[in-house]
Amino acid sequence: MNVIILGSGGCVSTPRACCNCRVCTEARQKGFPYARTGCSLFIEDVNILIDTPEDINASLNNSGIQKVEHILYSHCDPDHTMGMRVIEQLKMDWLADSLGKKPKNPIGIASLPAILEDIKMQGTKYGSSIAYYEAKGLACTKAIRVFKQDSILIQLVPVNQQEHVAIFIICSNSKKIIYAPCDVKPFPKSEKFQGADVLIIGNTIVGDKLKNGFVLNEDNPLRKELFTLEEIDTIRKQHGIKEVIITHLEEDWGKSYDDYIRLERGLNGIHFAYDGLKIQL
Repeated sequence: MNVIILGSGGCVSTPRACCNCRVCTEARQKGFPYARTGCSLFIEDVNILIDTPEDINASLNNSGIQKVEHILYSHCDPDHTMGMRVIEQLKMDWLADSLGKKPKNPIGIASLPAILEDIKMQGTKYGSSIAYYEAKGLACTKAIRVFKQDSILIQLVPVNQQEHVAIFIICSNSKKIIYAPCDVKPFPKSEKFQGADVLIIGNTIVGDKLKNGFVLNEDNPLRKELFTLEEIDTIRKQHGIKEVIITHLEEDWGKSYDDYIRLERGLNGIHFAYDGLKIQL
């Protein structure tokens, strides 16, 4: 099983436009892995992309992805969906379209039923973007709870009863990766998570002092949405997970690629993602 973290950034990419802080300046000068694009994942075995942040085209190019056959969505937040125009860039041939020819093998768009309905509501004054892509023959949608192809099995586990956010359990033979990029606190209880080889998880505060010395006080409302590293370690131990990789790393955390490498040395079984990180199991 081969998985690539295409994008490891958060709601705001690094470097942030017009920001001249230390982290953004370094990322602008050095590029990847100091730079971070929006949060996304690619499963090479079956050419599946999970989520389409605004800069997904750059992420796909950075990792040298040659083919995307399916797109799965974790939830409808803009930083995970607003790059869906990549569907056009992947499949649209405007010259052929001018002759009335539609592309072969449209991209399969799928997620939990409630998430897919959320996605279909996104669009412009012309209507739903996904409906437009379907009409053009670029994509086809399907509500799913399980995806299976070849040796890869992906289960979509809802975070709560409303089912507007999904966690992905990606299995191949005896190996298991959990991908929980965003809005997964409180982390749901499920035996399906037990004994995973890798948990890739977002929404985590990294450090006591953040960008420009900002301190996230105990009464700050963000603490209800975001995990601490201690809480992540508790999840790891409770589910017997071998390794954790923190993704969705916000520019607001004020930390560079080198800062995260230094932090890793003091942690047990917890690492930090970067764009292009390959996981092979």
